[in-house]
Amino acid sequence: MADTVENAQNTPDASQPWAELGLKQDEYDSIRQILGRRPTGAELAMYSVMWSEHCSYKSSKVHLKRFSVLEQTTPRGPLLAGIGDNAGAVDIGQGYAVTFKAESHNHPSYVEPYQGAATGVGGIVRDILAMGARPIGVMDPLRFGPLDAPDTKRVLPGIVAGVGGYGNCLGLPNIGGEVVFDKTYYGNPLVNALCVGLMKHDDVKRAQATGVGNKVIMYGAATGGDGIGGASILASETFEADGPVKRPSVQVGDPFMEKLLIECTLELFQADVIGGLQDFGAAGISCATSELASAGDGGMRVELDVVPLRDPSLSPEEILMSESQERMMAVVEPGKVDTFMEICKKWDVLATVVGEVTDGDRLIITWHGETIVDVDPKTVAHDGPTYNRPIARPAWIDAVNADDANKLPRAKTGQELADTLLTMVASPNLCDKSWVTSQYDRYVRGNSVLAQPEDSGMLRIDEKTNLGISLATDCNGRFAYLNPYLGAQLALCESYRNVAVGGAEPVAITDCLNFGSPEDPEVMWQFQEAIMGLVDGCQQLGTPVTGGNVSFYNQTDGKNILPTPVVGMLGVIDDVTKRIASGFAYEGDAIFLLGETREEMGGSIWEQVMHDDHLGGMPPKVDFAAEKALATVMIAASKEGLVSSAHDLSDGGLAQALVESSLRKNLGASLTLPAGDPCVQLFSESAARAVVSLPASSLARFTALCTEHGVPLTRLGEVVGSPEIEIHGQFTLGLDQLREAWTATIPAAMNA
Repeated sequence: MADTVENAQNTPDASQPWAELGLKQDEYDSIRQILGRRPTGAELAMYSVMWSEHCSYKSSKVHLKRFSVLEQTTPRGPLLAGIGDNAGAVDIGQGYAVTFKAESHNHPSYVEPYQGAATGVGGIVRDILAMGARPIGVMDPLRFGPLDAPDTKRVLPGIVAGVGGYGNCLGLPNIGGEVVFDKTYYGNPLVNALCVGLMKHDDVKRAQATGVGNKVIMYGAATGGDGIGGASILASETFEADGPVKRPSVQVGDPFMEKLLIECTLELFQADVIGGLQDFGAAGISCATSELASAGDGGMRVELDVVPLRDPSLSPEEILMSESQERMMAVVEPGKVDTFMEICKKWDVLATVVGEVTDGDRLIITWHGETIVDVDPKTVAHDGPTYNRPIARPAWIDAVNADDANKLPRAKTGQELADTLLTMVASPNLCDKSWVTSQYDRYVRGNSVLAQPEDSGMLRIDEKTNLGISLATDCNGRFAYLNPYLGAQLALCESYRNVAVGGAEPVAITDCLNFGSPEDPEVMWQFQEAIMGLVDGCQQLGTPVTGGNVSFYNQTDGKNILPTPVVGMLGVIDDVTKRIASGFAYEGDAIFLLGETREEMGGSIWEQVMHDDHLGGMPPKVDFAAEKALATVMIAASKEGLVSSAHDLSDGGLAQALVESSLRKNLGASLTLPAGDPCVQLFSESAARAVVSLPASSLARFTALCTEHGVPLTRLGEVVGSPEIEIHGQFTLGLDQLREAWTATIPAAMNA
C-alpha cells in the first residue's frame, strides 16, 4: 500500500529510511520543516535523490557562483545559453549555434564498466538533444589506475567497450579525449563524457513547464528497476573496502532506442509541438518533474500509475528514483498532442500523457487516485541544502612543493638521453592509445576533419562554406595536486592551445571537476583553488564557462584521487580546409620550436616515469599573454596556409611532440637542440609552446608573424626522408624502434 500524504499526516512518527537514502539527520529534519509534516515515502525518495551531491551541488554551488563574474560572451558573440541550462549554447556564425557539455559517470563505471560508461555517453547525448540540437560528436576523457594493476584489466576494456559500443551504435564520431593512468584512480576510474550538438539560433529549447492546461508527456523507453538510488547513493558515499555490497545496480542502456529517440525528438522540434523539454538521467522522474515545474510559471500534476513500466512490481518510490535510460519528458499544448503522438508512433517510440501543467506552485503526484507527493517543486529541485564546507590548506603541500623535481638526477650523455626517450614513449601516459581509440568510430557521418591522435577534434558544420568547430579536453592531475590554482589554469591553457594549433579560434569552455570527498577540508581547498584558477584564467583568455559538472567523493579506502578539473574547449574555424594537422608532412620542411623552454620538471611525465612516481616541486609557469600570442600566430598561419604541421607541447615535452610528429607519416627529423641542458630541452613541460614544420616559401612571413606577436621562434632542423630522429651531438633513434616502443604497451598489458 502506498504511503499517501494523508497517511503521512496521520502517522508523524513512522520510521523512515532517510539515512539509507544518503540523507543526513539535519537534511531529513529540514524536509519535515519544509513540508510541515513527515514526507511520504515518495517525497522522501524525491528529496533524497534531488538533494544528493550529484544533483544538488550542495557542496559546490557556493564556489560555482564565482563563474557568474565572467562575461557571458565569446569572441564570436553573446552566449545563447549558459550555466543553469542543460548545456551551454554558443553562436558560431552563419546562423548556427553549437551546444556542448561535459559530465561524469565515474562511480557507475567502476561498479559495471560497460553499462556505466555506455549510459554516461547516453546521458550527455540527451542533455544536448534537450537543448534542441542534433548531437554530432562525442569525446571521452578517461582515467584509470596503473595499467598493470589487476582490476585495470576489468575496468579499462569494459569502459572502452561501453563508450565505443554505445557511441558507435548512435552513429556519433568520437573525435577526442584522453586516456590517463595513475595509482590514485585505482578503484575509482574517471569516465567523463562530452557531447556537442548543432542547431540554428532560434532552435534553442528550455527546460520549463509553462501554460496551464498543457499536457506533460513521457516518451521513450519504459521504466525499469535499473539504477535505483544511483545518484543518491553512488555520488554521495565513498568507496570503502566493503562498498560494493551496498551499491545499487547501474543503469542499462539501449543505444538503438536512443537513436530512435533522437530522430523522433528532432522531428518533434521541426513540427513545433514541444513547449518545454527535460531529459531523464540521474534522479529520473524525480528530476524531470521537479525541474520542469520549478522552472515554469505554474505547478504540475502527474499520475504516476500511468507511467509505462518494464517491471510492474515497482513501488511508487522506485518508479520515482529509477534511472532507466532513453526517456524524455515534454510539455505540449493540448491541440498539439495528437501530432506529437503520431510522430512518436512513426518512430516506434512509446509516448504517454502522464499529467498537466496546473495553476499554483505545487507538484502533485498521484498513485491510483491518491496523492503521494504534494510539494513546492523549487524545494526539491533548487532549494536544497547549501554547504559552506570547512576549507583547510593541506599541511603537506609545502613539503611536497619543496621536494623539487628540478633537483632530481637527469640523463647527461647521448645514450642516457636516448634510453630515457625510449622509456618515456613506452610509458602508459605517453604510449600509443590506438588500442582504445580504434574501438571508436571517429569518422562516421563524414564530417570529421581532425580526430585522435590529433591535438584536437574538428568537425565540418557547413559543407558549402566549410565552417567548422574544434574541441579539446585536457587536464593534468599531477599539476593540480602540486598547485590546484595553477593546475586548473594549465588544463585551461592546454585545451586552449590544442584548439589553436589546429587553426581554430578558442571561444568557450565546459568543465568536469573531479575531486575527492567534500567532507575533507583539504579537498575543498583544492576545489576552491581550482575554481578561482579557472575564473581568473577564463577572464584572461576571454573564454566563458558555459556549464559542466562537479563530481565529488572520488576516493577509495579514504584515499582521494588527484584533483582533476577537466576542461573542454570549443573553437571555431571559418574554413576547415585550412586546418593544421600534427604530423610532419613534407621532406625538407623546416622545423621550429615556438615559445620559451624553462627548467620545469615538476609534475612532468619525466618525473613520474624516470623517478618511480615521484611528485614534487611546482607545476610549469602560466603565461596567458604567451598563450594568446601563440594562438594568434597559429590561427593566422592557418588562414594564410603557412605551415605544414603543428603539434602543441605538453605531456612529455619536446621529445614526445617530435616522436608523434615523425611517426604520423613516417618522416624523420634532423635536429639540433637549443643551448642548455639537453634533458630539460627534451622533457620539460613548459606551457605556451608548439612545434611547427613549414616550407622555405613561408619562412619570411611566418618569422615576421612571430616577431609581430612576440612569440619566441627557434629553428631546430628539418624534416628528412630517412626514418630516424637525429639529435645532433646526442643520439639517433630509428622510427621503427620508436614505433615498437610506443605501440606495444597497452596491447601487451591487456593480453598479459
